[in-house]
Amino acid sequence: MQSLKPERALWRPWWLMKYFVIVLLLSLWWYTLKYNCRYPEETFTCKTQLKNEQPNTVRMQRTDVLILSPWLAPIIWNGTYNLAILNAQFHHRDVRVGITVFAIKKYTVFVQNFIESAEKFFMIGHKVNYYVFTDRVSDIPNMTLNKDRNLTILKVPSYPRWQDVSMRRMEMIRDFAREKIASEDFLVCVDVDMKFNDEVGVEILSDLFGTLNPWMFGLPHEQYTYERNPQSEAYIPTDEGDFYYAGTFFGGSVEKVYKLTNFCHNAMMTDKAKNLEPVWHDESYLNKYLLYHKPTKILSPEYLWYDDLGIPAFLKRRRFLAVRKNYNEIRNR
Repeated sequence: MQSLKPERALWRPWWLMKYFVIVLLLSLWWYTLKYNCRYPEETFTCKTQLKNEQPNTVRMQRTDVLILSPWLAPIIWNGTYNLAILNAQFHHRDVRVGITVFAIKKYTVFVQNFIESAEKFFMIGHKVNYYVFTDRVSDIPNMTLNKDRNLTILKVPSYPRWQDVSMRRMEMIRDFAREKIASEDFLVCVDVDMKFNDEVGVEILSDLFGTLNPWMFGLPHEQYTYERNPQSEAYIPTDEGDFYYAGTFFGGSVEKVYKLTNFCHNAMMTDKAKNLEPVWHDESYLNKYLLYHKPTKILSPEYLWYDDLGIPAFLKRRRFLAVRKNYNEIRNR
């Protein structure tokens, strides 16, 4: 019988050579991918991506505060996100962010300071449209804005009481979200008598977000000032509730903001027909809605702070601050 040994002897070196070539090619491919590649569909290079801090599944980013809700919505604090990565993602999506404020009656005096602070700290590097709702169009100053940022002034009616102005803004945001702001990707709804004091970027953006009210932060659940009148559409029973959200800062996608404001306005009109007014007006309806329509992100008190509360140890940054003012003078004129 003919021996097979010579054939094996001839085959083994050729097989080893093929194996060596394959390994060499794979090594070169990995080296190129790791150090030199650039994906055409992304806005950053692989080299840049590798420089970012790698996720750590063991180390907690913050241990002094709650960073996740019971329904797994992230609570945004300093140190819980990587803004460089988020900026790259949102730049790739080419998002447009609308921000609404109401400057009714004497509140027009806050507009310039508000927008100037936003130009320094709000969504820097992204497309932003300011929507100023006002009954005094001529009082809104002309301002020079950064690239890809625009100001739209929307004429709206006023109301005799500041409580009505506060509650009716839900109706106005709803109507304009349906008609004139529908082209935005996200809407951020805030009060005008505030100022940005530190960066507020795309880390806040989500389908639906609310902001923890700093006056209620850390208090027992029983002390939350939900509406407790069972006859009101804003009613929340004493054994229900997650967090207490501020009416000063909320937002999300245009569709989700429309649904939220539509609920709040309709609930308000139902209560008005019964001659009822919740304890905290539109904020009471907001808390009712967010209780049963959970936000997908929650902003910590860093995103809404009053210096009258001091600066506790957990507060690493004060991003959005209330402006000191005389309420009686502003609201009654």
